[in-house]
Amino acid sequence: MKILAIESSCDETSVAITEKRRVLSNVVATQIAEHKLYGGVVPEIASRRHTEAITGVCREAIRQANISYDDIDAVAVTFAPGLIGALLVGVNFAKGLAASLSVPLIPVHHLRSHIAANYIGSDLKPPFLCLTVSGGNTIITEVKDYTSFNPIGGTKDDAAGECFDKVARTLGLSYPGGVTLDKIATAPDEKRYPLPIPHTEGKYDFSFSGLKTAAINLIHNCSQKNEEIDVPVLCATLRHRVAEILTDKTITAAKDLGYSTIALAGGVSANSELRKLLSAACEENGITLYKPELKYCGDNAAMVGVGGYYEYLSGNIGTLDLNAAATMPINYR
Repeated sequence: MKILAIESSCDETSVAITEKRRVLSNVVATQIAEHKLYGGVVPEIASRRHTEAITGVCREAIRQANISYDDIDAVAVTFAPGLIGALLVGVNFAKGLAASLSVPLIPVHHLRSHIAANYIGSDLKPPFLCLTVSGGNTIITEVKDYTSFNPIGGTKDDAAGECFDKVARTLGLSYPGGVTLDKIATAPDEKRYPLPIPHTEGKYDFSFSGLKTAAINLIHNCSQKNEEIDVPVLCATLRHRVAEILTDKTITAAKDLGYSTIALAGGVSANSELRKLLSAACEENGITLYKPELKYCGDNAAMVGVGGYYEYLSGNIGTLDLNAAATMPINYR
């Protein structure tokens, strides 16, 4: 079964051709260079660029897969959550394509597809515990089955990616801030730059607002005193603290709930410190860890196609009145 998958939830226009867990092509048109001018994603610009790019990206995905439109068995598309204008471009394109080809339309949840990135080229099967970390989401989910999800913890304010991005912006680092922060970070020094461990009432919940504020206040205080900041060390210290919190809560949840397999997902799953700390903690506790390939950590259509395959098998078929949604829980049905 060949699925043409579309992802347009933020600032990446992507189309992929997948066959079960196999990726035949995965084309991504990024808008990073343009949004870098503004220090973050401008939703209106993102929507317009998706509109301009999606037809060409779709044709290129078909070409790279060496197939024709007649070979497509279904069309999958990210319909929630995300920037509403950006999502609507992909959803409407997908509806038109599915109708013209007379094939099923498969609505795919963005966070579910990030989890599905771990299925690409691996033998991972539910049940398992997944830590999904991105610019706007930090959530621990029990993956009961391919389309059955039970969120047990999440952020109560800023997500981990937002913490990285906002501190990076205060330091004057280029967009995307979290990626730049990770690249320039050296070795942490908590004595030099003490950062708090935020408290949450929920055992598996997260809070990164206070940590973000502490780091930004530290930067402002140094500036007011005309003290030079060792940016690579501060970046490393913040990166280590965030990765430490994410790792500790995830391992605790896995041990409490009896999971011997953990998956990591989302854009921040590419963070080198998080991958290192979580890998070490899993090895220490006899837990098997799955991580997506770096090229599948960020937004891409390959994960939408693989996730869409399991949505299709579960009977999750959309109609031509499918709409986009800016927010939607991962266990929406």
